[in-house]
Amino acid sequence: MTVTISRQAIETILADARNHAGREACGLLFGGRDRIEAASPAKNVAADPAATFEIDPQRLFAAIRAERAGGPVIAGHYHSHPAGDFRPSPRDAAAADPDGRLWLIVGQGGWSLWRAVARGAHLGRFDPVVAVQED
Repeated sequence: MTVTISRQAIETILADARNHAGREACGLLFGGRDRIEAASPAKNVAADPAATFEIDPQRLFAAIRAERAGGPVIAGHYHSHPAGDFRPSPRDAAAADPDGRLWLIVGQGGWSLWRAVARGAHLGRFDPVVAVQED
């Protein structure tokens, strides 16, 4: 599976991760099943934002309402592992619904893109996705 991601979206995500050094940055991805057109940072409201993330429910519900009203489609979300790998963690796998949404993870040494699925190749929950950047 290949997904295109806009240069602007990846720049937004990487800047958000840099701005939250020591804490997990997080946000929403907009586009469709095979493309990410935009990324929108969100507040991490997790009890321990250095080790986990939880997208601000108000921001998430606002995006869902906007999508239902014909606005941008939520393709998935992103988050960072400030002191870890750019692959999904066991904690990510435990929290992920197998809904086919995209997970973009920024970590030490880069970023990667995954799709949350049942019986995935990674940790039984995620399949890797090839990301192609476009301007």
